[in-house]
Amino acid sequence: MEHRSTSRAFAPISWLRVLPLLVLIAGLGAFFALGLQRYVTFEALAHHREALLAWVGGHPVAAPAVYIAAYILSVAFSVPGGIWFTIAGGFLFGTAVGGCYAVIGATVGATALFLAARSAVGDLLRGRAGSALQRMEEGFRRDAFNYLLVLRLVPLFPFFLVNLVPAFLGVPLRTYVAATALGIIPAVFVFASVGNGLGAVFDAGGEKPHLLTAPVLLPLMGLAVLALIPVVYRAVKRRQGERGQHG
Repeated sequence: MEHRSTSRAFAPISWLRVLPLLVLIAGLGAFFALGLQRYVTFEALAHHREALLAWVGGHPVAAPAVYIAAYILSVAFSVPGGIWFTIAGGFLFGTAVGGCYAVIGATVGATALFLAARSAVGDLLRGRAGSALQRMEEGFRRDAFNYLLVLRLVPLFPFFLVNLVPAFLGVPLRTYVAATALGIIPAVFVFASVGNGLGAVFDAGGEKPHLLTAPVLLPLMGLAVLALIPVVYRAVKRRQGERGQHG
């Protein structure tokens, strides 16, 4: 009996289970091979802004669908510079609408990556995990939603890493989707607001923009708050640790 369970734990992974993850890895490779990274920049958005706005205005149904699909692929493929997709959404559709599109795209893309990773290697990693990873898994199971929510709200780790780790630790899909969708809302709408304010910068026509206007100043204040969140979080955790030691 013991021999049979060990064989199952170390059984090779079928190609059908690995295929989704391989497709996502190939997509990331194709992104760089085709040089698409040069379009995910501030300069590209500034250069193509008139054509993009004209296309969005002329395609009220197709434009949101294409934007959301592109956002899903960027997150699923773990494309670097994905923050510019959110900024572009705010610029093209406005803060509220662009932010909603970005939340949908980011959540669906993160879920696709989560499912691909869990299907391909999640069971294998859990089967071969040591005691430390197993303790982490128990922690996720006890309070997975709140833990994931903190990881989404507090940018302590890269977005793609937070997408993958729960797949290795057996986090339920429903918990993952709900915590992701809620947790990314503050940052998404801040960056969408930054994108919405870019119009004022572009309209300056190369001149120094008026930084004290609301479209420019409010997003900058939001970014400052986001930057402070990890600092405050670490300070609170350190204080709780000190209280626990003294207690």
